[in-house]
Amino acid sequence: MKRFTTVLWDLDGTLLDFLYSQRYALQKCFRTAGREIAEEQMERYSQINDSFWKRYELGEISKERLLRERFVQLFKEYGIEDIEPGAFQREYEEALGSVVSHKDDSLTLCKALNGFVRQYVVTNGISATQRSKLKLSGLEEAMDGVFISEEVGAPKPSEEFFTYCLERIEEKDRSKILIVGDSLTSDIRGGIQAGIATCWYRPDTEENPSPYIPAYEISNLHMIYDILGVFDTWQSRRDKS
Repeated sequence: MKRFTTVLWDLDGTLLDFLYSQRYALQKCFRTAGREIAEEQMERYSQINDSFWKRYELGEISKERLLRERFVQLFKEYGIEDIEPGAFQREYEEALGSVVSHKDDSLTLCKALNGFVRQYVVTNGISATQRSKLKLSGLEEAMDGVFISEEVGAPKPSEEFFTYCLERIEEKDRSKILIVGDSLTSDIRGGIQAGIATCWYRPDTEENPSPYIPAYEISNLHMIYDILGVFDTWQSRRDKS
């Protein structure tokens, strides 16, 4: 098995359960506004949010437009006129960064990989929100570095984003770098374009409708041990501890 020295981890939907945090943030903000949000509205928000993030990834819209107009569209569709989108957006981002849930015990995994590979987070999002989640989750301490699109100045999967990241990590041999993420259009597409190996995390075993074919696929994050070629060494160290 090929030995990688470096892992680039996506954050939302990969190391952390983004939908868990999103549900909490939406419910909290709507209750602050004196309302309850229905399941249908949360599902619709997810669809709207995903569509805006994809447009942002493609460079079609600005980050500022994304953040505000997703709520403008949601409120318009449901006839909500008594909530100001800008204020709601600011409260939402704060709430989003205040609660986390790990996917597949990701913190234990990342800590176990320390000493075997260098690890970095590569994520789209708002800096304050992502930094808050990384600290709250404990993942910040397990990483060798963090790259957030707002701080980089370009979104994943753009060439600018990956060039920025790859210039700043220790490993320079791209054949020894692996990106792991749940998004085909962001993580896998970006990794392929950057010339690094890609691993698609798909816990729900969904089909791949895109033209972006990952080198590896996993349904549980702990399957990464075999891909990295460190399982035997890791198992030996664990048995001795």
